Amino acid sequence: MTRIGIIGGTGYTGGELARILCTHPDVEIAAMTSRQNAGSRVQDVHTYLRGYVDLEFTERISDTKDLDLVFVATPHGVAMKEVPALLEQGIKAIDLSGDYRLHDHEVYQKWYGHEHTDLDNLAKAKYGLPEFFRDDLKGADLVANPGCYATSIILACGPLLKAGVVDEDIVVDAKSGTSGAGMVPTDRTHHSTCGETIIPYSVGKHRHTPEIEMAVDRFAGSSTKVTFVPQLLPIVRGILSSCYFDLTEDLSQEEVDAIYEKQYGNERFVHHVQEPSIRAVVASNHAQTASKVIGSKVVSFGVLDNLVKGASGQAVQCMNLMLGLDEAAGLNIPGLGV
Repeated sequence: MTRIGIIGGTGYTGGELARILCTHPDVEIAAMTSRQNAGSRVQDVHTYLRGYVDLEFTERISDTKDLDLVFVATPHGVAMKEVPALLEQGIKAIDLSGDYRLHDHEVYQKWYGHEHTDLDNLAKAKYGLPEFFRDDLKGADLVANPGCYATSIILACGPLLKAGVVDEDIVVDAKSGTSGAGMVPTDRTHHSTCGETIIPYSVGKHRHTPEIEMAVDRFAGSSTKVTFVPQLLPIVRGILSSCYFDLTEDLSQEEVDAIYEKQYGNERFVHHVQEPSIRAVVASNHAQTASKVIGSKVVSFGVLDNLVKGASGQAVQCMNLMLGLDEAAGLNIPGLGV
């Protein structure tokens, strides 16, 4: 069995990793860290893991020996301090923060507000979106797990940009559940503030913006411009991203749908549908795309669970590829539906 560690085991993504991995047929959760809960049993903190994870939180991942791969599920700025030591010991790593997503350290400093301290590994990290970069991930030592918004938007935009049938100026209206803000409550995510309303936030300055542009530039072959408007929905899980393009040639609905079917027709976790639904994918690693041609424009949609395909589930999908396992291992669960 492959021995797995999780740094940052008490947050939403850390807990979701444990929920997925505790029934994975090929791995064993050998360590979970938490500074505030060190010494406490995992199942006493995450009560939904009772009977599934028989561990105590440790303060440091170095307290556990012989790990094969470690997930870093922490706020940005932490992974760049942890990853070098892991790689030096021959331990593979997946970073779920933004520390290794942007290969340009100046872009990282601009958007995250501090210098990157691990430039060598920043340049080597692979971007963990299997549906587009699968071959890069096979056997990789370090993977940067994409952001949740970025995943939904890239899945929606990628096929059209690869096909070269849309203009490279993209407008995105994206809506996310409150779990995307993390476990620590804020004024914005307090129920009396965000309940029964929709709140635009971080317009023009959301940190997923350069990540989205970096990825879609690889499809477009030139510089794209993404106008990204994130909004907070009064739900716990889920993202719906609506992406607006100008077509560069006359295309029918059937021709646009065929572009998506070519990209995703054989994919296990991404499906092109007529009417995307957050409820169809919640609690699963599945994502849905859809497209609607409106005259000379096309709107594409990307839907996923921000904690699964948008974070922990996608990280496990990447882990499977890095370790040479079945890509769908531990993830063969449908969405809730209702």
